[in-house]
Amino acid sequence: MALDENSHELRSSKPPWRLGMLLTKPFARIGRSTISWVSNLGASAIFFMLAFLKILHPKQWSKIIQQIYYIGARSTMIILLVSLFTGMVLGLQSYTALVKFGAQGALGTLVALTLVRELGPVLTAIMIAARAGSAIAAEIGIQRISEQIDALDTMRIDPLRYLISPRIVASIISFPILTAVFDIVGIIGGYISGVLLLGANAGTYVYRVQTSMDMKDVTDGFIKSIVFAFIVSTVCCYQGYFAHMRTDSHGAKAVGLSTTSAVVISCVLILVSDYVVTSLLIRG
Repeated sequence: MALDENSHELRSSKPPWRLGMLLTKPFARIGRSTISWVSNLGASAIFFMLAFLKILHPKQWSKIIQQIYYIGARSTMIILLVSLFTGMVLGLQSYTALVKFGAQGALGTLVALTLVRELGPVLTAIMIAARAGSAIAAEIGIQRISEQIDALDTMRIDPLRYLISPRIVASIISFPILTAVFDIVGIIGGYISGVLLLGANAGTYVYRVQTSMDMKDVTDGFIKSIVFAFIVSTVCCYQGYFAHMRTDSHGAKAVGLSTTSAVVISCVLILVSDYVVTSLLIRG
């Protein structure tokens, strides 16, 4: 009986190597996720460089104009709407806070600098990623799973040059223009809420907007918008182009998940890169 009890205890106790596996399992999962993320980041960079090198092909211009219309012109209405109400909310909140300190004359400075330096480039990029970026990822993903991209390879048409390069160029052109539109309309929205609705001095508001900004503020905002253009176009095209390689799903579901991933990753990278670029511009 004693031998039977001892053998039962030995069988029920976990070997030391199994205990070690249980303790290290969470760290192994984090490590695998990190390695996968770094691998995807490197693959995205290579994907972008291969497509960027094929921009200057002579037959690209008609496709670039089509993508400028799709990414830029068709995003104008949503940019106008979001920028107007962003400026109005910013003017309302800023005026309410500044009145407490008797500094309502600085309303124009606060609205203009906040929009031009930060909110303009960031919100413009997020809106374009949500409207055009999701459509780009879905369109390319459907072309991938329906084997249209394989057909291009069969016909000796480079898919990167035909599908990806025009979208990257169109994004680089469209993002700064829409950012400028966002800034201007947002400042007008701040004028509507701060001056027309709350009674701030109109001349002081306009004077502060003109004198508080210099060319460096505008240039920094455009630099951010170009960085965001690279990020959004690359991430959305990459997610759609490799939708068939997802291990968690296939077919139409893979396209949906790739589209969701494209928008989420783009928005996260926009915010992360905004901090990095701001730090570099401030130190520079």
